[in-house]
Amino acid sequence: MKTPRYLVPNDYMADPAVHVFNGKLYIYPSHDRESGIPENDNGDHFDMKDYHVFSLDDVENGEVTDHGVILDVKDIPWAGRQLWDCDVAHKNGKYYLYFPLKDKNDIFRIGVAVANRPEGPFTPLPDPIRGSYSIDPCVLEEDGEYYMYFGGLWGGQLQRYRNNKALESASFPADNEPAIPPRVVKLSDDMLQFAEEPRPVVILDENGRPLTSGDSQRRFFEASWIHKYKGKYYFSYSTGDTHLLCYAIGNNPYGPFTYQGVILTPVVGWTTHHAIVEFKGKGYLFHHDCVPSGGKTWLRSLKVAELNYNPDGTIQTIKGEL
Repeated sequence: MKTPRYLVPNDYMADPAVHVFNGKLYIYPSHDRESGIPENDNGDHFDMKDYHVFSLDDVENGEVTDHGVILDVKDIPWAGRQLWDCDVAHKNGKYYLYFPLKDKNDIFRIGVAVANRPEGPFTPLPDPIRGSYSIDPCVLEEDGEYYMYFGGLWGGQLQRYRNNKALESASFPADNEPAIPPRVVKLSDDMLQFAEEPRPVVILDENGRPLTSGDSQRRFFEASWIHKYKGKYYFSYSTGDTHLLCYAIGNNPYGPFTYQGVILTPVVGWTTHHAIVEFKGKGYLFHHDCVPSGGKTWLRSLKVAELNYNPDGTIQTIKGEL
């Protein structure tokens, strides 16, 4: 694959979660729209209200099928606003869509919707997951157990929590203190609740110390993704306001993970968000940028690039298009 490919040129899709189901690639992105809301650091201009699902048989040349709307804010009983990045997991013939959504008090929770097919439609549960908070759920299946990774700063509200408890006011560590970590939690057997208290996902530097809050080129901001390669766990994420996709490697789903480097350099747009998947013997990075919208950060377009590894298991950096 010589050049990245835009996948949905006639609509604005972003934040892709991508999985292989039944021999096809299924893409679950968020859906940007022109809402007229002024841009701000809380992300109010990202006024997404539904999800579509797309499938394809061939990443590089295949036709992309839009299966239409699979979930809409108006169909979720506890909904306030803003359906941000989601993910989907499969177990025992059912498909589980995990989505962040602000409740009626404007607090992000993570909800679940269930379907019999990967293309939906999905039926939401009447309430969010108990004890859930923040954004960007991503699910890993490992030996019959399922683990959710989540969290996002600023508009994602992660800074409002410590030890899974809400703070009276948002708090950020000093620059020389450990950065706010994303979270990981094992899911219950029925896939509908947390089976335990969420744990911190610790990302270490080359000396075995946690990355600090002031290390904005490497510390976590949002957009968790996890995949395995040659027996290792690759936790990747966005640095947010420094616009990098980075990754760290660990030996088990809970970590800790040791920082390795940059997957994708900055693209046109405020930040980026991604999924990594292997399909038909090749690795792919699904992400987005704002080139088609002329740089409007709230109108992003879905794209894919080939992803390659070095012999030592490190990922070859992909140059973003600025």
